[in-house]
Amino acid sequence: MNRDHQDWTQPEPIWRENCTIDSFDPLTEDVTTDVLVVGGGITGITTAYLLTKAGKQVTLVEADELVNGTTGHTTAKVTAQHGLIYHEFRKHFGDEDASLYYQAQMGALRLMEELIDEHSIECDWVKEDANLFATTKQGAIKLEKEYDAYLYLDIPGALTEALPFDMEATKALQMKDQARFHPVKYLAALVKELKEMGCAIYEQTTATDVKEEDRIYVSTNNQHTITCDKLISCSHFPFYDGKGFYFSRMYAERSYLMAIEPEKEIPEGMYVSIDEPKRTVRTAEYNGKPILLVGGESHKTGEGVDTSFHYKIIEEFAAETFGIKRKLAQWSAQDLTTLDKVPYIGPITRRNQNVFIATGFRKWGMTNGTLAAQLISDYVLGEESLFHELFKPSRFKTDPSMKQFLSQNFDVANHLIDGKLELVADRPERLRKGEGKVIQWRGERAGAFKDDDGQLYMVDTTCTHMGCEVEWNGAERSWDCPCHGSRFSFDGSVMEGPADKPLPDLSQELMPLDEHNHEGQEDQLEESE
Repeated sequence: MNRDHQDWTQPEPIWRENCTIDSFDPLTEDVTTDVLVVGGGITGITTAYLLTKAGKQVTLVEADELVNGTTGHTTAKVTAQHGLIYHEFRKHFGDEDASLYYQAQMGALRLMEELIDEHSIECDWVKEDANLFATTKQGAIKLEKEYDAYLYLDIPGALTEALPFDMEATKALQMKDQARFHPVKYLAALVKELKEMGCAIYEQTTATDVKEEDRIYVSTNNQHTITCDKLISCSHFPFYDGKGFYFSRMYAERSYLMAIEPEKEIPEGMYVSIDEPKRTVRTAEYNGKPILLVGGESHKTGEGVDTSFHYKIIEEFAAETFGIKRKLAQWSAQDLTTLDKVPYIGPITRRNQNVFIATGFRKWGMTNGTLAAQLISDYVLGEESLFHELFKPSRFKTDPSMKQFLSQNFDVANHLIDGKLELVADRPERLRKGEGKVIQWRGERAGAFKDDDGQLYMVDTTCTHMGCEVEWNGAERSWDCPCHGSRFSFDGSVMEGPADKPLPDLSQELMPLDEHNHEGQEDQLEESE
């Protein structure tokens, strides 16, 4: 890709540039396997690696391409510093569980380091400190409390007063010996190992339905069935709910990232602010030169302002703080947060020991994804783990889970009602090329997008998951659901679950949009009023 002529309407991360990962054919026949892993990101690939190495017959399927989902859009920090959590976890879960959380994350970091050493993986792995910083007095007080938790839990760290770049901070909290890396280079190497060990891998193969009988039968989009003894859902949102009601126990957030070649000196370390507006900064390598990744602007999916606005704000922050010699890329990611901020990793329900999930990583997928692979592999192999109880999906702690559960589902109810009552005045003929909007069509709410060639796409805006009304995301040209985070392409096809059916296509109700039919189209649009 020529970054000097980047199309900013098509956000793309830097990780796949000049880095290839093996590709695989779709599934073309029914297959039987010991273990089926669904999802080709860091969780699925690492899980498949560990189980295949342990002697299990493993099949891995990915709905799109390997490492092209959340993993491919990460900031790629490998750290146990997941924001302000250890003081909170001590209060809500107790000292033992707070310590176990830290130990689990550091264990995942060490496993990644061991795999890199074992297979001599060149993936820009750099050990450096992670830092939280505050810009307000209230934030400084929070960091002091978090540092007290570090001291109590024996987490190596330090409290400092300043940042090594041009930004005022009231306090900064350092966690020692963390890491950053290139996720695609790392996972490309693990995929090669999987191939050599005989793991069956299929891309463009979507798992669509599950039947649990004497064995587990998983249907796919290409009309084939995979029979297995153990099923592991490593898709971002569990493709199979199994009566776990995960759509009501998590919420989705989008955040934004930009890669720049800065004018000022590049600071060492990784940085995340705790005060609003949230900002993240880390160094990376690009074509042999150090660059900066700058991001932030988190908001619940489907609830942000015009999403291109978030990129503008990040660019302004980067220009003011570091100067921008060249803008290289911009992209966004979607992350799921559980009710208590601890991921769900383990059996899908208390009684089901054959289906496993890994989800709700809350922006920290590199360690949590690797940890999930470790924990689920232990389950499948019948091995005990100190960490199983803390991360098991069937847990439900009343503080803060009940408050979050009520808040989340009250928010969903509000969106259901507000979306249905929304008054819409825009009409499809008013759209400019490259523009998408909620419009009125034949007296009903609909979604319309006109591509750069003038082709008009129109969809029903009612989410096919639970009936909320989707909103237009201009930065990614997608329809996003504010209730449970489902995302659909401009043509209505599913990009991200929990929805598994596309938005109904209304485009066939329009006449062809060429110059010979323009007059007829105008008449049709007038009739629709």
